Amino acid sequence: FPTRRSSDLNSVRKLTISALLIGMGVIIPMVMPKIMIPPASFTLASHVPLFIAMFFTPGVAVAVALGTTFGFFLTTPVIIALRALSHLVFALIGAWYLQKHPSIVLKNGQFTFANWRFQGFNFVIGVIHSLAEMLVVSIFYFIGNMPETYYSQGYFYTVFILMGIGGLIHSLVDYNIAYFIAGTLSKYFDIPVFTAAKKENRKESIQGYAKKTTY
Repeated sequence: FPTRRSSDLNSVRKLTISALLIGMGVIIPMVMPKIMIPPASFTLASHVPLFIAMFFTPGVAVAVALGTTFGFFLTTPVIIALRALSHLVFALIGAWYLQKHPSIVLKNGQFTFANWRFQGFNFVIGVIHSLAEMLVVSIFYFIGNMPETYYSQGYFYTVFILMGIGGLIHSLVDYNIAYFIAGTLSKYFDIPVFTAAKKENRKESIQGYAKKTTY
């Protein structure tokens, strides 16, 4: 029975965290400042809740991606909702990789932005993120369902430069914000990927100490 109760509590915890992150994911684009580069705009921290979800489990990441998509379908134009739905791709890939390789979130057992393994992972996720959004925008662009300003500026600038390069930079910034928040919270709460990384680091430290004492 204790095992079953523990499993039930864990499920409730995941549902609660998912719900909180979905709520944040819908609210943040409404209240946070936007960087306007016509005809596009980039909302600071708009991806942070989903990136934080990736530090929990793939299931939480998928739930947050789908939950925020549903919220956007109710409150925004369909293209924005479909761009949100495309986040499911990088969220699932990233959360799965973090679950398999949690040690990349720490460098020498510590949280630091100068962690090039994590920053490399961040870049790859950013590329996947921007490519998926570019695909969605490209479909709407070529069926003629975009504002006139997109066509006057041309496909290369509006889709490749703004959505692609601009989207990549936006993703890198937001994931570093999420990385900072999750890394800080992991000192006080159980953030699964960070918890697993700390366990791996302790294990490696003990093994290294044992080897030194053996010799």
